[in-house]
Amino acid sequence: MNKSLRITVKGIVQGVGFRPYIYRLANNFSLCGCVYNTSSGVVIEVEGDENGVLGFIKSFPASVPPLAKIDNIEIESCSLEKRTQFEIIDSLPEKGRFVSISPDMGICRDCLSEMLSPSDRRYRYPFINCVNCGPRFTIIQDIPYDRDKTTMRKFRMCPICRKEYESPSNRRYHAQPNACHKCGPSVCLLDNDDSEIESIDPIQQASNLLQQSNIIAIKGIGGFHLACDATNDMVVQELRKRKGREEDKPFAIMSFDLATVKKYCKVNDEAERLLTAPSKPIVLLEKMPNCSISTYVAPNNNYLGVMLPYTPLHYLLLLSLKPEIPALVMTSGNFSDEPLTKDNDEAIKRLGKIADYFLMHNRDIHSRCDDSLTSVINSKKTIIRRSRGYAPLPIVLKLSVGQILAVGAEFKNTFCLTRDNYAFCSQHIGDLKNYETLKYFKESIERFKRLFRIEPEIIAHDLHPDYLSTKFAQESSYPLFPIQHHHAHIASCMAENGVDEKVIGVAMDGTGYGTDGNVWGCEFLLTDYSGFERAGHLKYLPLPGGDKATEEPYRMAISYLYSVFGEAIPSRFLKRWGDEKTLFIIKMLKQGLNSPLTSSAGRLFDAIASILGLRDKVNYEAQSAIELEMIADEHEKSGYGFEIYGEGDTLIINPTKTIFDIVGDMDSGVHLSVISARFHNTVLGWTLEICRRMRDKTGINKVALSGGVFQNHYLSERINPHLEEEGFMVISHAEVPTNDGGISLGQAVIAGNRVISK
Repeated sequence: MNKSLRITVKGIVQGVGFRPYIYRLANNFSLCGCVYNTSSGVVIEVEGDENGVLGFIKSFPASVPPLAKIDNIEIESCSLEKRTQFEIIDSLPEKGRFVSISPDMGICRDCLSEMLSPSDRRYRYPFINCVNCGPRFTIIQDIPYDRDKTTMRKFRMCPICRKEYESPSNRRYHAQPNACHKCGPSVCLLDNDDSEIESIDPIQQASNLLQQSNIIAIKGIGGFHLACDATNDMVVQELRKRKGREEDKPFAIMSFDLATVKKYCKVNDEAERLLTAPSKPIVLLEKMPNCSISTYVAPNNNYLGVMLPYTPLHYLLLLSLKPEIPALVMTSGNFSDEPLTKDNDEAIKRLGKIADYFLMHNRDIHSRCDDSLTSVINSKKTIIRRSRGYAPLPIVLKLSVGQILAVGAEFKNTFCLTRDNYAFCSQHIGDLKNYETLKYFKESIERFKRLFRIEPEIIAHDLHPDYLSTKFAQESSYPLFPIQHHHAHIASCMAENGVDEKVIGVAMDGTGYGTDGNVWGCEFLLTDYSGFERAGHLKYLPLPGGDKATEEPYRMAISYLYSVFGEAIPSRFLKRWGDEKTLFIIKMLKQGLNSPLTSSAGRLFDAIASILGLRDKVNYEAQSAIELEMIADEHEKSGYGFEIYGEGDTLIINPTKTIFDIVGDMDSGVHLSVISARFHNTVLGWTLEICRRMRDKTGINKVALSGGVFQNHYLSERINPHLEEEGFMVISHAEVPTNDGGISLGQAVIAGNRVISK
């Protein structure tokens, strides 16, 4: 008895070898029919013996290609067409429909093997790819994902590549970037005067130049990198100077293989999995003793941001390095605070004063996409910057929230667009502090709207009136939904974990505009998507100089010391900061001059770092907190005193005794590493105590942790297990950043919930 079915599959099912996989499987079951792309997924029509059709239905979701991800399958009966074979047919565009798009993925083993094989026709071809690897998101201009809708359309395939492309049994069947030496993109080497350097092998020549202490701008998948020898102090310092890079902010580095990385960094199982995954992110790894990498790559930091090659070009470049150069600096190709450079002409113009040479190619980049940054905390992946390899994979929500644009925060900006039960979080945009980044932000929103066929009904934005993202929202014609910053943090954590119930939300970060107009940042919220109650927070203290205090932590140190000692601040601090400067800050505090109130955990970390003499001025965000964490003695168990008291229904954490005890330990000559650990343990202590009290009062046992402070390894690797030991169920971030890069997802689900509730 024959059976005929139509199957609609949604998810990451285009450009990943899904149709040829279906073709082969259908033939294995002796079925007739067809498979084709649409603007919303892939449609499969099968007919044949009933047992064969049922076997096919049971089998096909189990062994999909490595880059495919099925979100939904719909099966319906259809009329018999009496087909005589199974075939792959042309794409069918559908107005208003959308399909998920695969991120860019690192080179697969098969392509790497071919590229390194002298007998292969793609030997040393720097753009080798197949359906299992290569560029996707960065070259797509529209959907369905066909070659004429990508930046590869200008490269006409040679007969051999065309045959591969058209053969369903081939690994390169409908691999849109498919190409070879004869018909595809090519590489060239230029000096910074835009003059091409003649070379038989530009990549080998570039490698030679890197070994001669040169700085080279290298075009990758999502933009340019600036590269140099990571073991050479002189050239790393020169790169910082030319780039305008803050003098201490860490650079990322790239090594040829895992064995090389293990020579200078500690690599546990989860870190190894991350490094070698198809997404190939940067992974924060702890340095080994006597690490061979220049200390100027990541000054005053126990960690290095390391990645393996993810493009064929990177592999060829690193393959040519001498053994004594284990890694290259691979930092974003831009001036500090500007968007990543993606176009050749733009690179010569903007990077010509930084790079000595340019290794570039003629495959255009449509969408900028920076490297993703990850870490391993509590033995699991934590995304710090979600970009290449992850974006634009959607977060699948429990509820359909409609079409919403959430514009995110000011720093580490991402935006989020939703439709149905999908949340499409953008790649990392950056800090919205200048025209170039704002332009990139606006262009990217329009691109996502076009790709995913979304026309927002409302815009969700942060409460802060001065954020450029807020101003962008206010200048639009859409209805607006302002969302409190820390509510969005917790909602983001809930959404990615599929939680839709009231939780205890612990949000700790540097700054967030509060509903009372003060600067929040250490918040204990009783919250769900519909709203929140502020159950506890760090005691308010003045922030002398406002935003200036985030750049100069000594200001917050004086504020905390003044709150404890009054004008009798120990003389050691007056001498360090200068009497005149200190007295001026005290005058500001007394008069409330440009000193908004803050409950920020980030500013308390700043204050402690400055009190200990680690950092009075910062060169990049969270530097003082990072350096405070780096010195913490992991074996220290004790903490400092603190007080928790009530103001109405709100619990207030008063760290006066903490500050007093820290100064006492300093007077007693206690090592700074011990003091740092004791301070971290104190933060752990008050977090546990407030969560206990909230549970006792409400019966709620689920705790959601969010905010940039939870990127702190020392703190997070203690808070999570301690909460779990006390019987709490803890949820934290894994798929979107715990920092402000995750804010947009939280904004979107809160706004969506409000719309549904109306």
